Amino acid sequence: MTSPRPPLSLATKLLYAVGSVANAVKLRGLSTFLMLFYNQVVGLPPQTVTFVLMIALVFDAIVDPLVGQISDNFKSRLGRRHPFMYAAAIPVSVAYFLLWNPPQGWSDGQLVAYLIACLLTVRLFDTFFELPHSTLAPELAKDYDERTKLISLRMLFAVIGGLGMTVLAYQVFLKENPDGTGGVLARDGYLAYSIAAALLIFTCIILSTAGTQNQIPYLQTAPTRKITFKAMAKEVAATLNNRAFVIATLTGMFVAVAVGARNALEIYFGLYFWELSQAQLAGLVTVSVLGGAAGVVTAPQVAKRMGKKHGAILLFASALAVGVSPVVARLFGIMPPNGSGLLYGLLIVETVINTALAGGTGVLLVSLVADVIEDAEVKTGRRSEGLLMSADNLFKKLVSGVGVFISGSVLALISFPENAKRGQVDPEIIHNMGLIYLPVIGVLFGLGILSLSFFNIDKAKHEDNLRQLAERRTPLPEEPEADPAPDASTQPLKA
Repeated sequence: MTSPRPPLSLATKLLYAVGSVANAVKLRGLSTFLMLFYNQVVGLPPQTVTFVLMIALVFDAIVDPLVGQISDNFKSRLGRRHPFMYAAAIPVSVAYFLLWNPPQGWSDGQLVAYLIACLLTVRLFDTFFELPHSTLAPELAKDYDERTKLISLRMLFAVIGGLGMTVLAYQVFLKENPDGTGGVLARDGYLAYSIAAALLIFTCIILSTAGTQNQIPYLQTAPTRKITFKAMAKEVAATLNNRAFVIATLTGMFVAVAVGARNALEIYFGLYFWELSQAQLAGLVTVSVLGGAAGVVTAPQVAKRMGKKHGAILLFASALAVGVSPVVARLFGIMPPNGSGLLYGLLIVETVINTALAGGTGVLLVSLVADVIEDAEVKTGRRSEGLLMSADNLFKKLVSGVGVFISGSVLALISFPENAKRGQVDPEIIHNMGLIYLPVIGVLFGLGILSLSFFNIDKAKHEDNLRQLAERRTPLPEEPEADPAPDASTQPLKA
């Protein structure tokens, strides 16, 4: 049983949302710099780095549902979620720092073992925070539209924090010197970057966990019961046997593969396809913060006008069309030449529009998955936010490793050189990179859009689910006791 919930204060909403910065800093760092760092700076082959990333993602995918199911049924003075969130702060911060500071002079085999150990630690303890933290949103906001607003605020902080740290990396920690030295290909700057990122991750985790601790009395409590592994497996199967969940998961899987491939190649396109300077790359990241923020802020209005599913499909398809247009134009020879101001201006416009559309899509997709929680509870009688969120993450992470593997395979297929210099890579290699990239991204995102069209929970369905759950939790009024039958011996005799 939970206490009646008062309205969430603005401070609680902000402190909840700031926790997303921790995961966003980690994700942006891994997707933007890790491949480049361990390939071009440390010197490991791209196939080796992508293989290690796949191992880490598979490990993460296995850990997620375990943590989700355990936290769903965990009983403590701090509730189901907060003990895991507090436990994550120090290990994930330290492991993230170590990831960017491998020992020098080690063999490739030793470096691979070091990379695996750091990545697995980061993934494990990031799950300890991110999964319980994300499952708080459906409990903090149950209303169809209010939930989207809270998730939008959470993703706004993720956009600002993740992309903001990337801008700082380009402009401060990994800044390129006027003579061409330094930058993302120099090892020295990664020390300062890793210290700042680790401290930010730690601070955001502690702030968000402590800032939402006052909500524990109003959160769902774990059931008091003993359950066997076989019974738990049956519960998991029954919970996941939900059409809306299957469709949302398939959509997320296609998106995860595409995003994994795109993000790993993003910096290669920036440096070598468009031959941008680091200052220009930082400029693109800066405007992407503005675009992403605009997208997540307007997403609740899109959902209110069109519904979450139709709004997501529209934004999704538009983001795909806008995102591939510069590469298509270059392959057809109609983009301005590299180094021109017009080219950079067009890339800025594309980045703002694309990140706004993608940010809005992300909010709506997360909110759709959150709506599955009540639908599953109606069907199973159990509240399983952690299980559903973790299972959704499991499938996404399993296949996102495929996306990372695709990126490494693309680089290997086109024989992309090590220690490559901007403007000195064979134009045929650059052309082939764009030629292979387009159909891969187009097909994967297209399949995600097609899958999403079959999602079957709208506002009316969600409100009906809430009504059914409210009726189940409201005790039936007791029937009044019937008056006792009159005693015949005490009744007056009638003629």
